[in-house]
Amino acid sequence: MTSLDALATPALLVDRARLDRNVASMASAMRGAGVALRPHFKTSKCLEVARRQLDQGAIGFTCSTPAEVRLLQDEGVGDLLWAHQPVGPAKVAFAIGALRRGGLTLGLDSVEVAAPLASGGVAVPFLLEVDTGLGRTGVDPDRAVETATRIASLPGFALRGVMTHEGHLGTYGDRAALEEAGTRAGELLASVAAKLRAAGLDCPIVSVGSTPGATSAPFAEGVTEARPGTYVYYDSGQVRLGSATPDRCAQTVLTRVVSTQRRGTAIVDAGIKAMSSDGLAGGSLGTVCDVAGWPLEDVLFANGNEEHGYLTGEGTARLRPGDLLRVVPNHACGTTNMWSRLHVVEDGQVVDRWPIRARH
Repeated sequence: MTSLDALATPALLVDRARLDRNVASMASAMRGAGVALRPHFKTSKCLEVARRQLDQGAIGFTCSTPAEVRLLQDEGVGDLLWAHQPVGPAKVAFAIGALRRGGLTLGLDSVEVAAPLASGGVAVPFLLEVDTGLGRTGVDPDRAVETATRIASLPGFALRGVMTHEGHLGTYGDRAALEEAGTRAGELLASVAAKLRAAGLDCPIVSVGSTPGATSAPFAEGVTEARPGTYVYYDSGQVRLGSATPDRCAQTVLTRVVSTQRRGTAIVDAGIKAMSSDGLAGGSLGTVCDVAGWPLEDVLFANGNEEHGYLTGEGTARLRPGDLLRVVPNHACGTTNMWSRLHVVEDGQVVDRWPIRARH
């Protein structure tokens, strides 16, 4: 074991007890709802975390990038969903090769994206991506039948169902309104699936996907699958949305105060290269905590350069160079991608080190 004080900072930490609690809790909730769990691998990019999810009943994983698909296929994990449009020669070639290996379903939202894949001479199982409010990728619900019919008519293509990412729930400031919007997203997707079936298309999978929506969208009647990702760690953004309490946040960045030359400001050695710069927590780069991982209400992570973080607030008056702090990032997924390994912590001691793989 290694003490936190002995680590070079900044360092990425994961609290094992909190991680295990989060994994078990989400798995239990989805089992209770009769909904399959296909977590998003991008949050952890870590096989040790993925094995915990599989052990708790995850049916497979959702992937964002070719590197994630390749890593999990190499590890023998089946039933993967690549939930990003495979556009461009390199991604088309990769998709065809990965489809040949088996166990992969693609998320598609247009014939234009699907057509180049038909040249590979492989079976292409796909989920039709439907926009339920985010306004990013995904076909409009009223065009779903037409689009699915056209894609399914391509050689080798087989519709497995529909999917959505209800990411717009992250814009809600009121939890009750967020829950209502999540339920509406699930209901809308289920209604699209019903229309596809009425048109004679198979549609066994109705897949929703987000951590903010995990307490609402998967429970809408007709939904069969959930794809949350951030829940394994949670983060400051999810605390702000009411998806978690601070004691569920498993991922932190360990940092030291390096300068207190200016009154009202303390400088730490964790900047934007150590964590996500997403503004999901509102007005800061993360939640500043003591070395035990509990929030300091009077210290704000106000800004950051590449290797420096600016802390402000009344609490900075008691900070001195060398002091250890932990920061809960705004966005766990983006923070993970900044690191090549994480330090596993139990009772304030580092008990293991796990590699982070499939990074950009």
